[in-house]
Amino acid sequence: MLSSSIKYRFYFNTLARQYVYNKRLILPLLLICAIVYSPTRTTTITTLADAFFQVAVFVAGTLYIYHRVVGRLPQLELRYLSSKSPALEVSFASVLGALPGCGGAIIVVTQYTQRQASFGSLVAVLTSTMGDAAFLLLAKKPLDGLLMIALGIAVGFVSGILVNTLPEPELEVAHRSHTPTTHSSDVVSRIASRLWQCLLIPCLLISLLLAANIQLGAVSYLVQLFGCSMAIFATLCWALDGNLQSSSTQNLETTDDFTLAVKDTHFVSVWVIASSMLYEIIVLGTGFDIATWFSSVAALTPMLGIIIGLLPGCGPQIIVATLYIQGVIPFSALAGNAISNDGDALFPAIALAPKAALLATCYSVLPALLVAYTIYWF
Repeated sequence: MLSSSIKYRFYFNTLARQYVYNKRLILPLLLICAIVYSPTRTTTITTLADAFFQVAVFVAGTLYIYHRVVGRLPQLELRYLSSKSPALEVSFASVLGALPGCGGAIIVVTQYTQRQASFGSLVAVLTSTMGDAAFLLLAKKPLDGLLMIALGIAVGFVSGILVNTLPEPELEVAHRSHTPTTHSSDVVSRIASRLWQCLLIPCLLISLLLAANIQLGAVSYLVQLFGCSMAIFATLCWALDGNLQSSSTQNLETTDDFTLAVKDTHFVSVWVIASSMLYEIIVLGTGFDIATWFSSVAALTPMLGIIIGLLPGCGPQIIVATLYIQGVIPFSALAGNAISNDGDALFPAIALAPKAALLATCYSVLPALLVAYTIYWF
């Protein structure tokens, strides 16, 4: 009896030390403090809800479908397509990137860090993706949205093919420290997976309504609070469970499709939430307004769209798409922004393969300049 008591006491002491010294807990604690602090409460709730409904939900759905399909049709793996034809691999990567949202681009980034895709595919997907701004454009101006998607696929394909003719840079995957696996980690993983299984379909329906700018009426604030709570839940899962990180660093054979999607979703969500909050805090503290940038010199408008596209995340890009819909900026600025921006896929790319991510981003600037100013002048 005494030995059993000592064993459990040792277990709980070890568990307590693990959580006390867990630096990952700083992020959810900061988010909770931002909600409690009244001057930042509204901004924080809105930002976290947008991160969940506009990014996390679509990423989870897209990744689950991908893992499910590829598990049964290995012919769709980029490595398999590359063995058949490098052009086929790059074209498929371009199509995945052009899908609305960032899920398709994140899939290619994950495949690249697993050394299952070429660097040309990485460039193609980051060039063709428009991120979550595609949902807004398709909802408000569907013809322009379809045109932008087709343009992104074409430019991404050509860029990827050209890059594959160059020497491929050496892939250096960053090693991230993580907490060791414990029984509590398994519990957190199971709870997260079960909760996502129950909520994914309803959350997808809500996300599609929000993407189409359909007002939810009296329940809109409750939906916002729910999205904010789920965003904090995702960061807590990432902080408490050392296994809830990108599946590109794990043994995929021992994990089911849905858990794989949850792992990648939480990993990406943390990057999206952190960057979105940083952006909103800068806007709140400095009064920075993107719209004022475009009202200076007309000839610089496409260049400004490209520069904003280099910012990680979808928040600034959604603002650019909104300005286009409102008639503030021309299509050339939208095109330059869409081609240069990498959406939320840039976060895991920087985290896992920073050198390759930055080089791929630099490569996307050249076609963005060419396309944007060709449209601007002609």
